[in-house]
Amino acid sequence: MSILSRRTFLATTGSATLLAACGNGVNSQGGAKIDARVDSAFDFMYNNVGGTTDLANKAAGILMMPLVSEAGFGIGGSYGRGALRVNDVTVDYYSTTAASFGFQIGAQQYAHALFFMTEQALSDFRRSPGWTLGADARYAVANDAGNLGVDTTTALSPVIAVVFGQAGLIAGAQIEGNKYNRIIP
Repeated sequence: MSILSRRTFLATTGSATLLAACGNGVNSQGGAKIDARVDSAFDFMYNNVGGTTDLANKAAGILMMPLVSEAGFGIGGSYGRGALRVNDVTVDYYSTTAASFGFQIGAQQYAHALFFMTEQALSDFRRSPGWTLGADARYAVANDAGNLGVDTTTALSPVIAVVFGQAGLIAGAQIEGNKYNRIIP
């Protein structure tokens, strides 16, 4: 094999390998599955948690995590996947993970939505290589009538978190400290 043939072979093989690596998730059905779950979660939230439609109309973008699974026995963790929507269009897919340690036993599943109320909050989230929910977010909790209790402090927050659809054996769902990373489904 001549040097030119060897170089051509190596360049072609290297390019094909690189192209295959860049195509991670392209043409897979992962995005369609996440979008279908996100659509169902939005329908459930709008129909069962009053006030979320108005909140969505004011938001610059919404990250919907339709199913987060959490389990723990002393040491615990949670994981879920979802989609970021801007103007009702999916613009990115994200995963959420969290780890915990302490007195805990059981498992649960829940959904949550992060309402980005300002363009700056949405931009900061999208530019971050790994964003952690923390002090800049406020929780909106459904009251006895099933409507969100959004007070003045909450309404002025850059990020509002709504947790809903809880089922399982761990009391309460806490999403503070969850880390969000962009994924290719």
